[in-house]
Amino acid sequence: MDRRSFIRRGALAGAGAGAAALATPAVAQDRITWRMVTTWPKNFPGLGVGAQRLADRITAASGGRLTVQVYAAGEMVPPLQSLDAVIDGTAEMSHGAAYYWQNKSTALNFFTGVPYGMTSQELSAWVVHMGGQELWDEVYDQFGVQAFLSGNTGVQAGGWFRDELTGLDSLQGLRFRTPGLGGRVWEKMGATVTNMAAGEIFQALQSGALDAAEFVGPYNDLALGFYQVAKNYYTPSFTEPGLATELVVDKAKFQELPADLQEIVRAVCQSEYDTVTSDFMANDPRALQTLVNDHDVQVRAFPDEIVEAGAQAAMEVIAELRDTGDEMTKKVTEHFISSLNLMRTRSEGNEMSYLQARNQYFSL
Repeated sequence: MDRRSFIRRGALAGAGAGAAALATPAVAQDRITWRMVTTWPKNFPGLGVGAQRLADRITAASGGRLTVQVYAAGEMVPPLQSLDAVIDGTAEMSHGAAYYWQNKSTALNFFTGVPYGMTSQELSAWVVHMGGQELWDEVYDQFGVQAFLSGNTGVQAGGWFRDELTGLDSLQGLRFRTPGLGGRVWEKMGATVTNMAAGEIFQALQSGALDAAEFVGPYNDLALGFYQVAKNYYTPSFTEPGLATELVVDKAKFQELPADLQEIVRAVCQSEYDTVTSDFMANDPRALQTLVNDHDVQVRAFPDEIVEAGAQAAMEVIAELRDTGDEMTKKVTEHFISSLNLMRTRSEGNEMSYLQARNQYFSL
């Protein structure tokens, strides 16, 4: 599927979708229909497809007792208003990324992706086994919603740049699309940062409103067509060690569900976390081959000067949240730091050492 077809379908709101937006959830003979709004274009690789699959699996596992109808970005509400749609009752579910809502609480950044922070495995361990879910619940209780991990991209690409980067001087005034705490890191290094939804990025690059943009990685970026306007592809990212997606539900309505339906939602979300992660692991390298072989993309590594400055900026950003943020953000930041410091003794002592040995000594 080309970029235009799924963005067009993801952005247009048909009359049927508009009518559905005004309808109330259907409840008949113990059957419930919930509406899920998403931040992703329809049929978007990995993320949009993952949202639809999650909805389909909940519907199937419940035998239709809980049917989830998916509305892609723009079909019911604009993509970056998805959480608000659940808070105000327009929808019962949303599928997106928690750091899109940092204007509501900066603590939400920690449940998506943190510069130089947790990998997909580490984040799952923190949320599921180390108290992260309870903290997440506490943050979202302020808004009457609850969230569950629903996918992860793994380590992302660093982004598309019109011009080759030679060092920190290349970043001064650079107009760059990137979200979350990563955006704050790039700002500290001199870039001018903005966030926008997936379907808006290509046009901004094409028009010259942006000099550079990062979204996820090869799997998504190939579909979005960024290679048509920028050929310098920097990887890996140091600000996005993994974008975790979330399924957000209206908490009161969720708690009204029978216990088995609640458990189906939880179990499907955890299963989808693994499924989406493996989807990106399988398809990112395939898409990168296409970008290089068919579209003459130049894959580059960030200059050491930028990587090192990014680490320093990331430490500053996290320290600022710990030391000057609101009490909830301080609490989450401190817990995140202590959990990361514990888990990295395994990740860097075991996994990293193994990968280094494989890279150095093993080939087929």
